[in-house]
Amino acid sequence: MSYIPSMAPLRAAVDIVIFAVTRGKLRVLLIKRGVPPFEGRWALPGGFLRDGEGLEGAARRELREETGVDAAFLEQLFTFGEPKRDPRGRVLAVAYFALLSPEAAAAARPAAGGDAAEAEWFDAHEPPALAFDHPAILDYALQRLRWKLDWSTAGFGLVPKRFTLTELQKVFEAVLGRKIDKRNFRRKVLALEVLKATKEQREEGLPRPARLYEFSADKFERLRERGVLFPF
Repeated sequence: MSYIPSMAPLRAAVDIVIFAVTRGKLRVLLIKRGVPPFEGRWALPGGFLRDGEGLEGAARRELREETGVDAAFLEQLFTFGEPKRDPRGRVLAVAYFALLSPEAAAAARPAAGGDAAEAEWFDAHEPPALAFDHPAILDYALQRLRWKLDWSTAGFGLVPKRFTLTELQKVFEAVLGRKIDKRNFRRKVLALEVLKATKEQREEGLPRPARLYEFSADKFERLRERGVLFPF
């Protein structure tokens, strides 16, 4: 029997999982769809590629349009292409995930526009019911982020430029979804020597102010080349 190709046009889109840690919780930015399909359902920001537009360019455009900021960390996640993932037709979605620091998340202005009627931050571990195959995309992004805590600089994309050890620990706990022993965490982080202590301090409600640190990406890369990972 001869093969008859499908006449349905194949379209390409990008979907973006935008993470930030605020008030000790890992958040994800979602939009409420204002048009069919899935009108009234929450979904990940995204859209179809425009003529002459590359994948990362489309993802960064959607990120700017949905939040008003550029993410320092934006990485391609996976391509989702189940035939019936989109009731409008055959659509391949290239998913990205972006990490926003607390400063960037505070500056973000989630805006409705295009297909979106509303935009809001949600607990990434307990999101509302999502449209399309976005539950699978979010789950994959969460798993990738957990993995990347061990061998990349991803966790430091969710803290301020200068941070306390408590703030860093809260980011790791928010991503992992569990508590980490404070003394053990600090011992392991400081032993890796990827943090630079500054002369600044910040009040954290403790008897004395907490030291502020900066992250050294160069030192981290040298450690990773030697196979040294974060043992959390």
